[in-house]
This record gives sequence, structure tokens and C-alpha cells, in this order.
Amino acid sequence: MPPTLKRWNIRPLVPPDFRARFPHLHPLLVQILHNRGVIDPDDVDAFLTGRVRVDDPLRLSGMAVAVERIRRAVREDEPVAVYGDFDADGVTSTVLLVQALRALGLRVTPYIPHRVDEGYGLNFGAMDKVAAWGARLVITVDCGVRSLEEVAYAQGLGMDVIVTDHHSIVHSPERGQELPPALAVINPKQAGDRYPFKDLAGVGLAFKLAQALFQAEREDPVAAAPLSLGEADLLDLVALGTVADLASLLGENRSLVQRGLVEINRARRPGVLAMLDEARLSPGRVDATAIGFVLGPRLNAAGRLASASIAYRLLTAPDAIAARSIAIKLGELNRKRQALTQRFVAVARQRIEQERTKRYIYLIDDAQFEHGVVGLVAGRLAEELYRPSLVARVDGESTRGSARSIPEFDIIAALDECRDLLLRHGGHAAAAGFTVANDRLPELRARLEALAEAQLAGRDLRPVLDIDVVIELGELDWATQALLAQLEPCGSANPQPVLASLGLEVISKSQVGLEAQHLKLTVRDPRAFGPGSGQEWEAIAFRHGHWYGRLPRTVDLAYTLECNEFTGARRLQLNVKDIRPAEVS
Repeated sequence: MPPTLKRWNIRPLVPPDFRARFPHLHPLLVQILHNRGVIDPDDVDAFLTGRVRVDDPLRLSGMAVAVERIRRAVREDEPVAVYGDFDADGVTSTVLLVQALRALGLRVTPYIPHRVDEGYGLNFGAMDKVAAWGARLVITVDCGVRSLEEVAYAQGLGMDVIVTDHHSIVHSPERGQELPPALAVINPKQAGDRYPFKDLAGVGLAFKLAQALFQAEREDPVAAAPLSLGEADLLDLVALGTVADLASLLGENRSLVQRGLVEINRARRPGVLAMLDEARLSPGRVDATAIGFVLGPRLNAAGRLASASIAYRLLTAPDAIAARSIAIKLGELNRKRQALTQRFVAVARQRIEQERTKRYIYLIDDAQFEHGVVGLVAGRLAEELYRPSLVARVDGESTRGSARSIPEFDIIAALDECRDLLLRHGGHAAAAGFTVANDRLPELRARLEALAEAQLAGRDLRPVLDIDVVIELGELDWATQALLAQLEPCGSANPQPVLASLGLEVISKSQVGLEAQHLKLTVRDPRAFGPGSGQEWEAIAFRHGHWYGRLPRTVDLAYTLECNEFTGARRLQLNVKDIRPAEVS
């Protein structure tokens, strides 16, 4: 099942008057920043210099109330529970806030629910356990904003609840915005919130709470001893969780991740150093890509296939000896996660191909699917088919799964419209989780298909590939690579720049990979002249092996420029994002 052909969106050149506003910057850099919406001179300066742009945490609704309640807990020596989530964002959030609260002298117990036994968010059984511990205050991180009944239950048990969560808020036609009845809700997406940056990850909000607490402690100490750590000690966790959760890497997130990468590369946290060693990454060379594709998946693998407590124990390990064995375990779980994902993607593909009915949305359920990887399988299907995709495991009397969507379809809004059929659900526009009774599954499928058809019928449903600029191969060199490196860290909302070169001659081609799923090319620009004329470029096109037997002699390539290092040698190569027959020859 080859990937859906993409629509190339070649961004228009910036107006000359805009380019003239930045005479000190290379035109290529100006073009890419304009494409990212970074156009204000102050924003451009902050983006390129790494200047820290953080806002006052007390501007977040509920923050002042939360800080005062926590400081009361410090003064009165109250037991506190931090309730997190089982993904990388949730685990790093939990570690961060537990360590910040303990630095204030609080007695803190973490609680991370089990993905299979409990599922996402607060649950009544967990609230009973936390109350039995004697906790007087529960603080949620990366969850809770949709747990209206559970928060009310916890308060009925005599516990105050503070919710910190970045997920979408429940809205209903009858009541509008619905917030849990917590003492304080910290979520910049709530109506009336004055915080200017709305895209903090769960760990970013936990950091803002810690930041506000440390600021209050410096101004008016209530702890029995001086703070044992500062904000910088928590930034490695912020970078790990923010990048792993695919949060936007613009605005304040960019500043936080830049600072966090400095701390990760110092590798002062034993668990981070052990994870780098197990993944064969050298301290000093970790970037956002390494977090997204190497470190984040390892942290996520714990909650997917075993218990998120493994990732928690790694990030809180006191020394290298304790951390090493945990890091090895996470590496093993990650390899198992990769194998299971590949296996179940094949099962889902086969189901779709056997059905032979093209749909606007797919809901694939099976008793053999593993809860921990259904979201990954759904993501792969959504990418390949360019359709909203839901993948779920049938268990006993209910079915629980994950959804991944496309920009044209808000999946959480669709699930909200099906709330009467669901036992629970939550998430955001692009990704969500849900649980449905088995006898309501057919009706859920039918209603989702009707909603998808109503919104998607008649639309050009092909993924859009945004191309920053068309450039000739002869213009590429190490200076270009250094220029593009100024845009790091790259990720969500600030992707690696995609360049396109047209009318390239294919000199050689070969299929590579265990199943020949990748394509390796050598190309040159036959129209080039001057010093770079005749230069041949190596290109790697991951998951484009299907092009091998039908590749024309001349092609247009969309790609990122990258440095390939092998046996000590460094060379530039093209990392191909898409191929199409040349429009010019």
C-alpha cells in the first residue's frame, strides 16, 4: 500500500519590501522565517539568537490560587499526590513537579495510571488509593481537564484538586465550556485565559507551576530549608516532554527546548546519560530530532508495553549504576514496540485491502491489537491513506482505541458529537483516545463515517507537502547547511526546511532496507553551469522503494539537506520527502 501522492505547495517568494527589512540576513533564511510566520523583527531576533522569551506564569488563570494552596501545604506539612500520565509528556511532567515540590520540602507521592488497567486520565479507583495515602492535595499534570466527575469525586473524599493540563476542554451546545470543579484549573486554552502562548505541552505547564512556586519562595520563603534546585535543573525534562509530545516548536516552547537541549547535552541527570549511552548517542550531539526519534520513543515504550513507572524510575535514578539497567530495559521495550507496530500495521492494511471499500474514515478493531501501539498504528494508517484512522482493541465488553487525524478533520470534535455512544474520550484535533461499549461500536462507526463524509466529500484529500523554496543543486554547500542549522530546534510548527530541485537526472538507483522499502539515488542537475556543474548528489528516500520500477529519467525532488556521517567521513546528502516526474526537462 504505497503512500498517498502529495500535493506540492511551493511557498511564494517573500515580497522585496519584506526582504529589505532584514538586510543583515541571508535571503534564504528570510524566506523560511516568513514561511513559518516569524515576521516581526523582535520575533526574528529572538528566534535566531535563542533569546529567552518566557512570560509571567501568574498570567495563567488559576496559577495564583494554585501557588497559594501549595504554599499552604508546605507550611502545614500536608501530604501531596502528583497524578500524571503514561506517555513521555506525562512522565516528564510528573518527574518535574515531584522534584520541584520536594525541593520545597513537601512529602510528595507520584501516581501514574496503568495504560491497560486504568486508561488515560483520572479514575475513581485511583482517587480512592490516593485518599488512602492520606493526601490532602492532588495536582494533575498532562491530564484532568476532561475528568469532571472524577475531580468532583476526589473533592468529595476531602482532597483539594489542582488541574494542570494542555488538552482540549469539553464544550457542549447546552453549557458551553465545561471545566472540572477543581480548586484551580491551569490550561491556557480555557476561555478568558490571558496567557499569550497557548501551545505549552503538559510538561511546559508543570514547569510554569514550578517557576511560579520558586518565584514566590524567593520573594517570601515558607520552606524549612533553601531550595535544593532551580529552574535550569528541570529544563531537560521540559525539552524531552515537549518534543516527544509533538508540541509546537515556536514561541515560548522554542526557548524552553533550546535551553533544555543545553541541559540534556550536559547529561547531568543519570537517567538521561544512561539513555544516551544505551541509544549510542553522545552527550553534546543531541538535538530535537534525536529526542523525537530516539529518546522520546524509549520513554513512551514503558507506558505502551509495561508500566510508565519504568520511565519514571529512569529519570529519577540517583546514580549511573541504578540508571543503566533501567535504560537497557527501555531499549528492549522500544524494540518490541517497533516489531509490534509493524505487525499490526500489516494486519490493518490487510483488513482494509480485503474490504475494498474506500472510506472517508477508517475504524479498525481487533482483539489481537495491543493497547500500547494502537495509536502508532492509527498514525501510520492516517499517513499512508490520508484519512482519519481509528484503531482499537476489543476487550471483554468494551473496545478501547486511539485515533489520528488529518488537518481537514477535527477528530476530537467528531468524538464530542458521538459522546452519547462513548464511555470516555479525550484528546485534541489531531489525536484522541476513546472507549466504547462493544454493542455501540457499529453505531459509532456509522456516525463517524457520516460525519467524515459530510466534511470531507468533494475535497482534494491528498497530503500537502509545504516546500519552502525551489533551489538549484549548485547552490547547496556546507554554508547552506550552516545557514539552515540556525533554524534548529526543528519539529512541529517549525519543521526542517524542505527544499525542491526540479528536472534532476537520475544517474543511479537502488532499493535498500530489509524489505527493499527505501530508495537510494544518485542525481545531478543537467542544466547546471559554473563550479557546481556536473556534481552528483546522493539522495535517500525512506519508504519510497515503490518508485524503483517506475522512476522516470528526470525527476523533481523535495528534500531536506542533511549531513551524513559514516566511518568518520562527513558529506551532504538529500533526504527525500517526495518524488514526482519532472515538470521540466
